[in-house]
Amino acid sequence: MVATLIRLTGDWELAEDCVQDAVEKALLHWPEAGLPRSPAAWLIATARNRALDVLRRRRTEQAKLAERALLDEAEQIDADRDDRLSLIFTCCHPALPLDGRVALTLKTVAGLTTAQIADAFLVSESTMSQRLLRTKRKISHAAIPYRVPTDELLAERTDGVLAVLYLVFNAGYGQLEGRLADEALRLARMLVNLMPSADEARGLLALIMFQQARRATRFDAAGDLVPMEEQDRSLWNPVLTAEAHRELRRATHSSRPPGPYRLQARIAACHASAPSAHATPWHAIVPLYDALLAAQPSPVAALNRAVAVGFRDGFTVGLDALDALDADVLASYHLLPAARADFLRRVGRTEEARAAYEDALQLVADDGSEARFLHRRLASLTTSTGVVRLR
Repeated sequence: MVATLIRLTGDWELAEDCVQDAVEKALLHWPEAGLPRSPAAWLIATARNRALDVLRRRRTEQAKLAERALLDEAEQIDADRDDRLSLIFTCCHPALPLDGRVALTLKTVAGLTTAQIADAFLVSESTMSQRLLRTKRKISHAAIPYRVPTDELLAERTDGVLAVLYLVFNAGYGQLEGRLADEALRLARMLVNLMPSADEARGLLALIMFQQARRATRFDAAGDLVPMEEQDRSLWNPVLTAEAHRELRRATHSSRPPGPYRLQARIAACHASAPSAHATPWHAIVPLYDALLAAQPSPVAALNRAVAVGFRDGFTVGLDALDALDADVLASYHLLPAARADFLRRVGRTEEARAAYEDALQLVADDGSEARFLHRRLASLTTSTGVVRLR
């Protein structure tokens, strides 16, 4: 509904105000008159009529053109599809700052309130309101068009949209509540429905599904992190896992070489298919990381590959692979010393493992689930005198 009004009026604030007015009228009118036969149609008509009234009062040429479009426009499925696609691509336009793209997508496409978005990103509601306002002003001042990109720009711009959804998912996946991760899944489904031939979009959807399928086992009853090898795989969501496999198969049928999201989905599929942690097919996962690094070089992907090498070839070999990484690039990333600590623990190099765990703890928030997990690992180490040093 908001998307349709934005397309027709070209005015984001007017569209949002008219929808809000329609909702307020419904709250006043429906308790006495009863629900209309089609509440959605009632809200759309009321919001559209409100927009017409405002545009008539403005009496500008732009208002008259928008009014004519409102009067002549038929509510068609294809038009709605174009509206939603245009909205997504506008919210994720590369001229906008990344934090603004994420916030505007969650606000306008996902329908989250400003307070909900602020809470998810640990900022105040006023800060998030200003962020959204600056982003909307940037759209107006830069005359960012409200439309789906032309064919020659579509692939490049789709990558930007997928990057925003991936960022939203990653931001929510590490949270106990997981609201953002749920929204990323919903938005990925929407994008695939709107662009069914977009292989990487389908790959991202499969990746999110695989990860969400095991979400219930990532934290224990106290809200503490549970590593994958200790998760109860019988509690992984089989319906979501099966759906993820289907989406990945559809994306795999493409003649185009797999991109980063399809490759990550294949890695996630390897984990999801293993009946136990011991049966994880590391021999298949390492080459997939090689392909991922070729398609999209990333220090985090290189770290994950080194970990996979350790599980495939032995933890001492894995330590060598970790030591070969660019430590400066990953200097602020706690999972590098955490991975070293885990491998050192497994090969019995206790003192070195303790030091690595303490290094990792320096890089995480003291009260987070990651910190609590590292403290538990550190506490499990013993010295020759049986004394454990905690920082």
